[in-house]
Amino acid sequence: MKKFVIIGLLALTVLSVWAFPKIKALNTTLTLFDEDKIIENFRSVAEFWPTRSLTQAKVPYVYTYGDPLNVPSSFAYNDQTLRTQQFLKDSWTTGLIVIQNDEIALEDYYLGNSAVTQNISWSMAKSFISALIGIAVDEGHIKSIEQPVDDYATSLVGSGYEGVSIKNVLQMSSGVAFNEDYGDFYSDINRWGRDFSLGNSQDAFAATLKNDIEPGTVNHYVSINTHVLGMVLTQATGRSITDYMQEKLYNPMGMEHNGLWIIDGQGMEMALGGLNLTLRDFAKLGSLYLHDGTFNGQEIVPASWVADSRTMDQPHLLPGNDFGYGYQWWMVGGDSGEFMAMGVYGQYIYINPETNTVIVKNSANPFYNDTSYIPSSDFAHLALFRALSAATAE
Repeated sequence: MKKFVIIGLLALTVLSVWAFPKIKALNTTLTLFDEDKIIENFRSVAEFWPTRSLTQAKVPYVYTYGDPLNVPSSFAYNDQTLRTQQFLKDSWTTGLIVIQNDEIALEDYYLGNSAVTQNISWSMAKSFISALIGIAVDEGHIKSIEQPVDDYATSLVGSGYEGVSIKNVLQMSSGVAFNEDYGDFYSDINRWGRDFSLGNSQDAFAATLKNDIEPGTVNHYVSINTHVLGMVLTQATGRSITDYMQEKLYNPMGMEHNGLWIIDGQGMEMALGGLNLTLRDFAKLGSLYLHDGTFNGQEIVPASWVADSRTMDQPHLLPGNDFGYGYQWWMVGGDSGEFMAMGVYGQYIYINPETNTVIVKNSANPFYNDTSYIPSSDFAHLALFRALSAATAE
């Protein structure tokens, strides 16, 4: 009898050791955006999810400081005048940096973040994945973005992604049915989040999705599209996203600080939004694309890929009630050529070629899903970025 009790206790101990991290991660997911937890959660992902590390470059590139920016006290949005500092507070800003003419014109941190804080990217990670896809095409690992994704990610045969081109996935035009509403507990994106937190395979989740629209005809934002690009990238290169990014982006861009990718239970990166970097290192992707794929005098991403990434070559990609869309980048429209990477809850990389400006903003806005709350509006943020971009030195 004693023997069976001991065996039972050992089994219970093993089960507890196995289950506790999953329960902790699931609980964190369910409370991730709670007002009293969101700030700390956004800078502490390694405490509750498995991660894979990016190592700071051996020769870091350090932005120099230029003349301080004369920050406008207010800016116009629709028919309103918004106070700049109040907007930053109300949108729960944790970091803001303005790079003008390749120098830091403004760098501020809030709510406990600092220059060394690794903040979660959310969907800004998608634009990094796009850059890696462009490099993989240039190196011949991917023959053509007109190929179907299942040429590389063969586990997607029989899913809604079968036969869908890499290009259509890049342009968020896969035709796959998906509910991206973060405010809906039962939405596909939240269902995916709970599945991820239990350590389940993102590849397997992607293979369950079905197609309900002809690919290449409608711009419908599906975060799992970017995971599929990650599947293509890893199969085409034979390397993890982290390993490939370390060599192709992290080292040549002279990243100042360590970074990390969140990974699932099978070791696959959360390509759709799991990159964690410091504010300055996020800015370097903006600088890279501002200069057509060249950073500090070295071409890292082909200029042709950067140009194609910003080209809305089908009517359904053009701006309407929302921004336009390129290869995992949001297109603003207009004459100045602005474009952005954006992530939920207030993450932005804004690029303005006309004013030679890059702006990065990290936030932890618990009211993000309130569409009536102006500080949650992407268009209000665009108005802020335009005002900052147009400002001159003190």
